Amino acid sequence: QVQLVESGGGLVQAGGSLRLSCVASGRTFRSNAMAWFRQAPGEERGFVAGISSSDDTYYRASVKGRFTISRDNAKNTVFLQMNSLKPEDTAVYYCAARPYGTVVTGLRNYNDWGQGTQVTVSS
Repeated sequence: QVQLVESGGGLVQAGGSLRLSCVASGRTFRSNAMAWFRQAPGEERGFVAGISSSDDTYYRASVKGRFTISRDNAKNTVFLQMNSLKPEDTAVYYCAARPYGTVVTGLRNYNDWGQGTQVTVSS
């Protein structure tokens, strides 16, 4: 099992930036694919970005070119740099880990989840 703790959420104006962090503890971090999901009120939780154990990255179409996912295996941390934020990015953002190295977009493929961090973008 992997314990995940997110941080870095907050309130920002449209066009601004935030960087989310997720620190993992437990089983070997470097062999896990990691991902960020988000859930807005009244909506289902959905895939935002993922990074494989070999550092291949994947993004949902609406954040491509604005968000960047990265990982620091020495610090057991995955990051989500969010630039040019829009009001529609407002959601609770969750970090997730799966016990395989490849990224998939379905949330049921991820065994471990953080508690979530709120991101609010004002217009």
